[in-house]
Amino acid sequence: MPDNENTKSQIKSRQRVAQHGEVFTNPREVNAMLDLVRDESFRLDSRFLEPACGDGNFLIEILRRKLSLLSSVKSSTEWEFKSLIAVGSCYGIELLEDNAEACRQRLFAEVVETQASCLRNAVASKCSSSPIAGEAPAYQRSLRYMLQKNIVCGDALTYRTADGKPITFCEWTPIAGSMQFARRDFQFDFLVNQTHQYSLFDEQGEAQGFDEPVRSYPPLHYTQLYKYGD
Repeated sequence: MPDNENTKSQIKSRQRVAQHGEVFTNPREVNAMLDLVRDESFRLDSRFLEPACGDGNFLIEILRRKLSLLSSVKSSTEWEFKSLIAVGSCYGIELLEDNAEACRQRLFAEVVETQASCLRNAVASKCSSSPIAGEAPAYQRSLRYMLQKNIVCGDALTYRTADGKPITFCEWTPIAGSMQFARRDFQFDFLVNQTHQYSLFDEQGEAQGFDEPVRSYPPLHYTQLYKYGD
């Protein structure tokens, strides 16, 4: 079962509060805030970024809402593919590495436990196929890889990782009908500061350039995302 959020402490230690201002948001407040954007939080591919994600109190509630949309999916491959659409739309930055890793582990466990629950429901209803019956090891490797790329240890104010490199996020784009994802990488500071163009042309009718990723990759099947390997 997922961890009991209502009994979770909002602080780990007074020292961490003093040094880092670390205070976790209560699940009641998290859900109240998410209800302000309820439609988006229940949309599978809507992107969310938590710039001080801690160990994942906001992101896990967002992920739960997204995964709830898959309760009626019976195909194993469809469930896994769509669950990665949900995971790939959740991003976090966290200053402390132990929190960042705890966030990744919580989100991973939430997906795996939700998948197992779908299996139990499928067995109980005597369905012919179950959402957990696919290529679980490869799927879970891709799931872990996606979380490693999406939950970054760094400082959202300086746009830098813990080792001083620019924070880079992956854009995961599902390719309909192929069970593949296309990946493009963007630097976080560019995403924050860039004035995005939403039209092919400016007011004078001149062609406009679109945001350019720092790197693009060939599409891969959802069970093979870990083979990007960087």
